[in-house]
Amino acid sequence: MSFTHLARNLRKNQTDAEQILWLQLRDRRFLNLKFRRQFPVESYIVDFICLDCKIIIELDGSQHHEQGNEDAIRTKFLNQRGFKVIRFWNNDVFNNLDGVLESLRLVVEKQKKW
Repeated sequence: MSFTHLARNLRKNQTDAEQILWLQLRDRRFLNLKFRRQFPVESYIVDFICLDCKIIIELDGSQHHEQGNEDAIRTKFLNQRGFKVIRFWNNDVFNNLDGVLESLRLVVEKQKKW
């Protein structure tokens, strides 16, 4: 299965947390920035990406407790390609969406020279 096909499949089957955050990011709703979801970056598919700001947002569920080393390798790979990777727990999206968006806003301000 190609990465493009896999990414399409992931977009059709978003998690609840991804759906909630996507409603805030889509259609330039967040700081007028263009975000894409389930986007292939070489050998990885990232949850959300803003190519203009070189920011990647990853939402982590409980399975990420066990794959911390894999996440670190993935983050390092993406950082080496110039991306800033931000991770949020699904639980934060459910219980503190305003805090997630504020944290993201602060990162965008640092990343992008306004």
